[in-house]
Amino acid sequence: MITVKRETTESQITITLDNPPVKAGYRDAINTPIVFLNHMIEHIVWRSNINIGVQVQTDKFDLAHVICEDIGISIGKAVSQYIEKTKTQGISGFGDGFGIIDEARAFAAVSFEGRSLFVFDSDVVIPDQTEDMFGEDLHTFLDGFAQGANCTIHLHIERGINGHHIWEAAYRAVGLALGRAVSINAGRKGMTAGVAGEIKYTLE
Repeated sequence: MITVKRETTESQITITLDNPPVKAGYRDAINTPIVFLNHMIEHIVWRSNINIGVQVQTDKFDLAHVICEDIGISIGKAVSQYIEKTKTQGISGFGDGFGIIDEARAFAAVSFEGRSLFVFDSDVVIPDQTEDMFGEDLHTFLDGFAQGANCTIHLHIERGINGHHIWEAAYRAVGLALGRAVSINAGRKGMTAGVAGEIKYTLE
């Protein structure tokens, strides 16, 4: 199990990450102050097959944007450590997938090549708010994840009418892409996702 703790004057976040398969009672390990964010993380867990636990404490301001960004960064850091530890076994390093629910469909791709970027576009209008979350914070969480994991994420929402369904499809797609990216691939032992290999910097 990997544990990552992130502390600032605004929040204290603890992330735990454990190997597949998803454990019984995995929902009980996801505890943020935002109900819909819990649900979205649940989709990532279920589709990626990685156990992710989240515990959050905030200061008195309890700012939703800060919570989403900081949790995204922290989970990303945990995934980055997971990849580093499992690289000796060999992992794919990249993956993609579709997420669907009813009328909504989204596509996501993830690549771990030391390049932090979240690219998002949508063919449908995204509601300003879904359940207890602003749409921009659902975007912010994934942007934070890309920063923390130092990975590239592309997310394209292709269709959808209901806001809940739109974001469920999106997070399902991200979870599936993530699961494929971190899946064990013995033929790639010690290798990186990109042909450039390990990135090394020298300060002189």
